[in-house]
Amino acid sequence: MGWSEHRATKAAQKLPANHKEVLRGAHLREAHVIHDYNIPAALRVNTDQTQITYQHGTNRTWNESGAKQVSTVGQEEKQAFTLVPSISASGVLLPMQAVFVGKTTASCPSPKAAAYDEAIRLGFKMVPSKTGTYWSTQATMESLVDEIIAPYFDQTKKDLGLAADQHSIWKIDCWLVHKSAEFRAWMKANHPTIIIIFIPGGCT
Repeated sequence: MGWSEHRATKAAQKLPANHKEVLRGAHLREAHVIHDYNIPAALRVNTDQTQITYQHGTNRTWNESGAKQVSTVGQEEKQAFTLVPSISASGVLLPMQAVFVGKTTASCPSPKAAAYDEAIRLGFKMVPSKTGTYWSTQATMESLVDEIIAPYFDQTKKDLGLAADQHSIWKIDCWLVHKSAEFRAWMKANHPTIIIIFIPGGCT
C-alpha cells in the first residue's frame, strides 16, 4: 500500500529570526528590575498554562510513505482543561489553578473525586471558565492573582522580614488576556507591587 510507520506531527511555532537579540534584551531588562528593586529569588514567580487532555492517544501510526503531516488518535483531543502552574525562582511550587469549560462549579471535579480533599488542602483552585472553552480568561486570571500569586508574595515577604511594599516579579507569556489593556490596568490598580515581565512572543 506504500505505507510506513510515522510519528505524529504538528505545526511548529518558529522562533523569531532575531530571537537571540530579543532574549538578550529581555534578560537584561529583567536583571535591571531585579537589581533596582532588590528582588530576591523567592519573590520571582513564573506562571504558564498547559492543556491537559482527559484521554491520551499514541504518537505513532501508519500513513503513506513521505507524508509530511500525520495525525494520530487522541492528538487533536479537545476534551481537556487548562492547568496553571507557578513556581518561584527559589524552587517553591505554588498551588495550581485548573480551569474547566462550563458556566458553574458543576463543571469542576466533584468533591467526592479521588484526592479532592488533598488538592483543596494544598491550595489548588478549580474554577469554571464561564465560557465555551477551558482557556484562561480575565476573570480566571484575576482569581489566580487574588487567590494564589498575591497571597504567596505577601506571605513570603513576611517570612523574609520584608516590607509590605517590597516589589516582586511575575513572569508570564504574551497570551492575549495577559497583555490586554484591561488585565494590565487591573493589575496596576489592585496589585501595584507586582511587576509583570513578559516572555517575548514565540520564545517560550
